[in-house]
Amino acid sequence: SMIYFIFTFLGYLTYKFGLSTQISKFSQPPLMIEILKNNLSVVLQLILGGLLFGTPTIFTLSYNAMHFGYSVAYLSSQVSTLKLILLTAPHAIFEIPAIITAGAAGFKIPYEIIRYLAGKKEQILTKEDLKEYLTLALISIILIVIAAWVEANITLKIAEAMLNSTKGI
Repeated sequence: SMIYFIFTFLGYLTYKFGLSTQISKFSQPPLMIEILKNNLSVVLQLILGGLLFGTPTIFTLSYNAMHFGYSVAYLSSQVSTLKLILLTAPHAIFEIPAIITAGAAGFKIPYEIIRYLAGKKEQILTKEDLKEYLTLALISIILIVIAAWVEANITLKIAEAMLNSTKGI
């Protein structure tokens, strides 16, 4: 999780210091299937990155965290803090833990191999190790499905309702 937060901050700074990258703009609310395809792809890259000793996991985690930080910085320059929170928090409370959990799954196998090579365990991967890996993977997939559903069906409704209720303030 430390990697994710460090690279989120670096992405935020990237925007604040004027380094360019593309941010997609939605002309209409994204469909759940589009969101799910994108986010599930990220989660699977993170989870399966462990099969290549975690290298894809570190790159995918870092890239996505930087993109998130950059997006937050960009949006904070375009909309109020309240609107930014309302447009991100409802689904981010599921999406960010899903990504971090998938990253943990992606690091599980390399971690156990390193422990074996260091002589700290007798077997490379135990049934318990595989069970933990699969549990982390399943949790992250479930969370990312929930996040996609919330982003496509709830986030904008919450933002609109909250913003409409604060117009008189």
